[in-house]
Amino acid sequence: MAEPADIAALYLSESARLRRKVARMVGDQATAADLVHDIFLRLWRRAEPLDGNDAAYLTRSARNAAIDHLRAERIRSDFVKGTVPEQHYAGLPSPHAVLEAREGLTQVDTAIRGLPERTRHIFLLNRVHGSSYPDIAAAMGISPSAVEKHMARALSALRRAVEES
Repeated sequence: MAEPADIAALYLSESARLRRKVARMVGDQATAADLVHDIFLRLWRRAEPLDGNDAAYLTRSARNAAIDHLRAERIRSDFVKGTVPEQHYAGLPSPHAVLEAREGLTQVDTAIRGLPERTRHIFLLNRVHGSSYPDIAAAMGISPSAVEKHMARALSALRRAVEES
């Protein structure tokens, strides 16, 4: 394993040169410093001892790190170009929109609370807890068609509540 003192000495002698080389490739001093730091961190974690051709190894590592960084930046840029501005930031809703949404939720909540207890329980098991109709039927001791009827009732009541708003 590489000795920490050897790596520290290598860092002191080579890091400035590597930062300059990487900065020319990526166009940013801070990114270059991060990439060079990562190279030395990987070298420090490496199990094999240094082989004497350290400068060449570090130069190749710096070049590869810069290329990987540029490739990742291009992929991110291509991804961002394929999106529309609305996908980046939806913006804050207006106070009026917030009020309307809260009123709509209050109406839906009131409609759910107004359902008969068994219908409400079946609706919540399905829509909130993700239980299937057969699972609900087995748990409640009723037929799957009875679960369907309760769900139809619940959805109809909620649809009316939304349409009334």
